[in-house]
Amino acid sequence: MKTIDLAGIAAPNVVLGLMRIEQLNDDEVRTLIGTARDAGIDFFDHADIYGETLHACERRFAEAMALSSSEREQVTLQTKCGIVKDGPYFDFSYEHIITSVDGSLAALQTDYLDILLLHRPDALVEPDEVARAFDELEASGKVRAFGVSNHTPSQIELLRRSVRQPIVANQLQLSITHAPIIAQGVAANMQGLWQSTMLDGGVVDYCRMNGITIQAWSPLQAGFFSGVFLGSADYPELNAAIDRLAEKYGVTPIAIATAWITRHPANMQVVLGTTNPERVAGAAAGSDVPLTRPEWYELFRAAGYQVP
Repeated sequence: MKTIDLAGIAAPNVVLGLMRIEQLNDDEVRTLIGTARDAGIDFFDHADIYGETLHACERRFAEAMALSSSEREQVTLQTKCGIVKDGPYFDFSYEHIITSVDGSLAALQTDYLDILLLHRPDALVEPDEVARAFDELEASGKVRAFGVSNHTPSQIELLRRSVRQPIVANQLQLSITHAPIIAQGVAANMQGLWQSTMLDGGVVDYCRMNGITIQAWSPLQAGFFSGVFLGSADYPELNAAIDRLAEKYGVTPIAIATAWITRHPANMQVVLGTTNPERVAGAAAGSDVPLTRPEWYELFRAAGYQVP
């Protein structure tokens, strides 16, 4: 498993997201986590809203794993706050952030979070309130590092006017077939081509220049939770290319889908969302598959993107 430096942590470039574990029993959760650990994944991504009720998946993880203090130190726990799904709306107020973190700590049965992300932008954000919350959480030892999710460069810059702590990560949707954050740069200055439209302020380049790790969520989804592209009849050319490369490298197709992201020089992390242990192990095998430039671009073109 290839690792990257994230907030001083030697973090794997494939991590496991746990938004779907609420209905798993203890043995199923332990098998899932055990498979991930065996594959070199010791980084687990949560959010306060994952599950039918608030903190449900965080609680399910903690109850099933029952980590000792020494076991807790061997894993990285990241969670997110800011979405109020009963609204639905977003809340980056001081009170909401503090309350959410305390709830996550209780649910996860831990004294600290390794990383806290702000979960989608809040249009009503007051950066000074975020800064006050971050300062308090850092000073109390409850949170060790901070980041964001689905934020543009200007939204991050707005936060950084007040927030003292480094923004260490930005979790963004990215897969071979859902890659506008990459595709728009490839087609820059191409008149009349939708792909050339810059909608996010160049977030990939911004994150690279500022040492912010991009965490790619929904790495297998064709679009916004619209189904996976692997094996889909909607992407025959792409799947043919993936299957051929999987055979070449002696891995499964899911590893090639992972490798397309980890091959990018931004040193991104792939956030898996599956609860299938076999898929976790398969995806992890793509951590350091050395796709060549021609292979990477072949997959990009096969997904429907233009290379001028």
